[in-house]
Amino acid sequence: MSIASARDALAEQPLPAWRRAVLKVGSNLLAADGGGLTPRYADALAGFITASREGGREVILVSSGAVAAGRSLLRQHVPSGGDLAARQALAALGQAPMIALWQSLSTRPVAQVLLTHDDLRNRRRYLNARATLRGLLALDVLPVVNENDTVAVDELKLGDNDNLAAIVAALVDADLLLIASDIDALYSADPRRDPSAVPIAQVDAVTPEVLAMAGGSGSSVGTGGMRTKLEAAIKAAGAGIPTALFCGRDEDAVGALTRGYLRGTLIAAGGSRMQARKYWLRHAPAAPGRIRVDAGAARALASGRASLLPGGVVEVSGDFHRGDLVEIVDDSGQLLARGLSQYGAGEARRLAGRHSRDIEHLLGYSYGAEVVHRDDLATLAHVGAVGENNA
Repeated sequence: MSIASARDALAEQPLPAWRRAVLKVGSNLLAADGGGLTPRYADALAGFITASREGGREVILVSSGAVAAGRSLLRQHVPSGGDLAARQALAALGQAPMIALWQSLSTRPVAQVLLTHDDLRNRRRYLNARATLRGLLALDVLPVVNENDTVAVDELKLGDNDNLAAIVAALVDADLLLIASDIDALYSADPRRDPSAVPIAQVDAVTPEVLAMAGGSGSSVGTGGMRTKLEAAIKAAGAGIPTALFCGRDEDAVGALTRGYLRGTLIAAGGSRMQARKYWLRHAPAAPGRIRVDAGAARALASGRASLLPGGVVEVSGDFHRGDLVEIVDDSGQLLARGLSQYGAGEARRLAGRHSRDIEHLLGYSYGAEVVHRDDLATLAHVGAVGENNA
């Protein structure tokens, strides 16, 4: 089967219900081979983002293209080899035109957010990155996330932005990961080499057999292939997030997204997003510290719908840092919940029993009104089922 006939065979299927999505756009959609950036395909994708926002949905964009843009600007000076320092310089040069392209196509302000995997592995920086992205969405700004190639060393490698997109999806509690590329779907084999290859509409789980179907990068400007997209889907599925693969060069496929349909491959999540997050909060190793709360705070936390405010804190023991996972106990020492602390142990001690409005006065700064936000908190089984399925 040819690629063209396979495209015709791909029937539209409903997208999972979503309110917040991460859209990853590869270099091969933003730059021609060896050429500069072009809005040819980006325009339709920007239209999808705009239509989604008008429909009450949020989209965070993870965009490649900086290295390709930098290379096109300095074509005659670029070394022929894959020198890392040269690629980092090209990334630095190309960031501005890449952001300028998206701003020219967006009806809203665009903000650049540069991340490395280290930013997302460190819990304090993880919280800061998430707060920034949520703040931008609240301001009706389009966040454009990219790998910080100018300082990354180990991270600057094949397909990194596919995997970065999956990590960002988990970071912002997205409901869906969308990956736009230059191919319509996952195929049973590489369609450029095997004329009998057929598209796969749905994948329940990315098994070794499914990974074996993946090929390599299809262009000189792209750095990842189908395998890196499947690796990203594995990461997203682990966080309870489904992944949709589609062709960003196909206007009909992009238009279908706006109508709530996918012409491509849908890779299922490994459970619900909330289940995955709550499981991690309940079972990940906690920092050597505890927060003891009063009876009122204990009742509120048991509902599963409340954050832990400073006024409910009675005592802080041990030592932990902002972003650490801590245990929360009631006045008798009974374990109630576990969550990510917005404040370090020393800060939490100073805030204990005080009102949220006093935080900035007491510390000289504020990370938010909550010691532990409800989105970062999981009640334990003995508290009761009422809190098990709430954020």
